Amino acid sequence: MTKPPEHHEVIVVGGGVCGIYQIKRLVDLGIDAIVLEGAGDLGGTWFNNRYPGCRFDSESYTYGFTFSRALLDEWDWSERFSPQPENLRYLQHVAARFDLKRHMRFDARVASAHFDDERVLWRLALDDGRTFTCRHMILAIGNLSIPTLPQYPGMDTFQGKAFHTFHWPHDPVDLASKRVAVIGTGATAIQLIPAIAPTVAQLTVFQRRPNWSAPLGNGPLSSEEMTDIRRRYDDIFAVCARTATGFIHEPDPRSFHDVAPEERVALWDQLYSTPGFALWLSNFREIFMEDEANAAVSAYVAERIRGRVKDPKIAEKLIPRDHGFGTQRLPMETNYFEAYNRDNVRLVDTSETPIQRVTATGLETSAESLPFDIIVYATGFDAITGAFDRIDIRGSGGVALRDAWRETPSTFLGMMVHGFPNLFMPSGPQSGSPSTNYPRGIETGVNWCTELLAHARARGFTRVEATAQAEAEWNAHVVELYEHMLMRRAQSWFTGYNSNVAGHEKGSFRPLVYNGGAAKYSKKIRQVVEAGYEGVRFGR
Repeated sequence: MTKPPEHHEVIVVGGGVCGIYQIKRLVDLGIDAIVLEGAGDLGGTWFNNRYPGCRFDSESYTYGFTFSRALLDEWDWSERFSPQPENLRYLQHVAARFDLKRHMRFDARVASAHFDDERVLWRLALDDGRTFTCRHMILAIGNLSIPTLPQYPGMDTFQGKAFHTFHWPHDPVDLASKRVAVIGTGATAIQLIPAIAPTVAQLTVFQRRPNWSAPLGNGPLSSEEMTDIRRRYDDIFAVCARTATGFIHEPDPRSFHDVAPEERVALWDQLYSTPGFALWLSNFREIFMEDEANAAVSAYVAERIRGRVKDPKIAEKLIPRDHGFGTQRLPMETNYFEAYNRDNVRLVDTSETPIQRVTATGLETSAESLPFDIIVYATGFDAITGAFDRIDIRGSGGVALRDAWRETPSTFLGMMVHGFPNLFMPSGPQSGSPSTNYPRGIETGVNWCTELLAHARARGFTRVEATAQAEAEWNAHVVELYEHMLMRRAQSWFTGYNSNVAGHEKGSFRPLVYNGGAAKYSKKIRQVVEAGYEGVRFGR
């Protein structure tokens, strides 16, 4: 006899930062809700990514949840930019403090979610056969949770260890005296490479295209500093709320054109040595919109790279030519460029000698065969929409979300989709979360979705859906925001580019993030509420 589906009023898919806060809000309202998390425990990106060097690029004290002053007061961050083990301990602490795990199911990977028009509910099936139903489904699935691999011949023949950084083994990996290949030089590799270079026997980095990067400036936080931070939390989060990105770094109020060249360099020298995203986000606004300003700051950072890499030929290979500084999300580094000064580190430019195949003993390029003990694929993610595409989500009339989004995602506020009733995405594509200091963005999204649910619930509505017109207007607004930004030309996951995902190659522009800034986004979604949830259709 088939077991009937387990029913809850709300099911949250995903137990990372977003899902943890979402279930907290629902439990506080007395709503029957659970979290379904595919991994073996909570934490999302901080549960999975365990590669050496993995850490925040947000200042730790700006990353934590703000919903509880007691939580802020009792947690000590040990470093300015906290490492992965501490980040996971923090999320575990939050869940334990508020008794959230009893509302979570682990090893519960959702394979499909189909909307039942007749009964006005979602039917979910897990990959192990278990089934659930719910009135409302909230997708708190990660923006960078679906790793992508290159398609080299022979990948299954390699006899050593090989894994994507997202799937770095949870048990310690013995790197000592090993010959290691790292494929990719994006944000993850930029953290990983200097962390393992002193340990391995030989490290070969395969670079397709270089990325701009700036010093992280990490260091310990003393107890005195944490005491001062606690005193200033209200001010810190007020700054985060008014900046475009949710970080503590505010743009220079002057115009690039009003500042003499030598003064610009003095500013950039100061920002280059300031921890965090200062060089990126405390710069002149024009570097994001004007070629002249961007070329100037790009030339400055290129010179800093040349000054840190001893071999001039290697330095030139590490300087990007296909995009300007800051037109993609900036990776932060600690001694990344200095790693290439080591005798045991080699850079291979795959634009000159591409990887042709993986062999039983290593990698073969167009120029040579190289033996390795370990191959690490730091080859990125099917960003933002990938986690949605992985689940067979079908809305009203059986329309598949992956088909509706085949060309480009289409949403209302980045949190709802016309034709998919009772589906909410606090950090969905075109929302304010993917391009911000993530917890600051997801708190905004979770609060809005939760308040909409509470509004519908209080009035007896069982069906909530965005209108087609509201969705079309939001899409037009999102696209318009890219028109004056240099990032529209960059090969970035902000614009949907990913050469490892069919249909997402260069030239297929997909506006995946909201480019108007966190403050403007918050104002826009607040206006929807103030207008009586204009653009949302309610039904019974």
